[in-house]
Amino acid sequence: MALLVQKYGGSSVANAERVKNVVSRVAKAKQQGNQIVVVVSAMGDTTDELIHLAHQVADHPDERELDVLLSTGEIVSSTLVAIAIKSLGYKAVSLSGAQAGIYTDANYSRARIHTIEPQRIFKELEKDNIVIVAGFQGITEEMDTTTLGRGGSDTTAVALAARLGANICEIYTDVEGVYTADPRIVPQAGKLNQINSQEMLELASYGAKVIHPRAVELAELYNIPILVASSFTQGSGTIIQGGIPMEARNKVRGIAHDLNVAKVTVVGVPDRPGIATTLFESLAQAGISVDTIVQNASINGITDLTFTVTRNDLGKAVQLIEPIAKSIGARYCATDAKLGKVSIIGTGMQNTPGYAARMFRALYDAGINIELITTSEIRITCLIGEGRVEDAVRTLHKAFELERMEG
Repeated sequence: MALLVQKYGGSSVANAERVKNVVSRVAKAKQQGNQIVVVVSAMGDTTDELIHLAHQVADHPDERELDVLLSTGEIVSSTLVAIAIKSLGYKAVSLSGAQAGIYTDANYSRARIHTIEPQRIFKELEKDNIVIVAGFQGITEEMDTTTLGRGGSDTTAVALAARLGANICEIYTDVEGVYTADPRIVPQAGKLNQINSQEMLELASYGAKVIHPRAVELAELYNIPILVASSFTQGSGTIIQGGIPMEARNKVRGIAHDLNVAKVTVVGVPDRPGIATTLFESLAQAGISVDTIVQNASINGITDLTFTVTRNDLGKAVQLIEPIAKSIGARYCATDAKLGKVSIIGTGMQNTPGYAARMFRALYDAGINIELITTSEIRITCLIGEGRVEDAVRTLHKAFELERMEG
């Protein structure tokens, strides 16, 4: 008897008919003799609707109360799935994050899982129940409800798979797997049969929406393979796991893009020790993640420091940075929220000449200006104007001949 953890996204449970479709899949897995733990997201756009509602009653909703409100979306989904399963004659029980034993820190709206105490889940499985867990949420030691941030149900599912000892975590969504690029932008994009965890982590971190990066990090840490597949078809999906062989292959595995990016430049910064620490510690303490960081060469003891954040964090970042910039003697802060990122990702690019040059040439030939460049061992990212991002994705997909790549 295998223990399966399955996660169904918001589009998969968006209405009653889709809930019934999910339940038929769960029932089929149960008929095969498996123990089943199902993690569900909120239905459709429920989370966005609840956020909008909160902002209608208050300009700045209290973070604790907002987390309690947002957690109700997954409660609705989990109870509906449990009701539908029971109507088919199977035993089932729905559990909130707290009832499932998911403990987090108290960083509201972006909490991190500290531990999972799965006794209740194991107890229900022993009763032959299909266990339906509300994703995206947990509870603090003080018994306050928290949410895990966007994509939090993916993280819930992988964390449960690791803690429960499942052999695989199955994540079902509205796409058939991981593609070489967003197929809505590049119709010729191909589905990958498998991809290694590091490549998937970079794809997810730099714009691919198919799975949340925190879930990929957890899966890699605990050696949990992930299947990403469609809940609407019977396709084979994409397996995310350890290294992929085939040394002699196209090193670029995919093109990622992201429009949720804003640039902050602190102009005229005195070039002395401790300045970067002062700036970035304040952002870290506020829970603001910084991506690209570029410092210009110092001229006469003065430099410019540029970094990127998400557009949602831009206002908060500027509020923190402007008074610090003034106190350290910088001239001013400049911002630009009309930007996007495009990345080529693949293991082995750093050790193979020509990939960066090929990327830059393709963008140049398409008349796309590059504002910033950042790299890792398996990624090259360019910051460009938001209006050219889709053109860049199509250009790079063609330049690296990804339509010819076998999955």
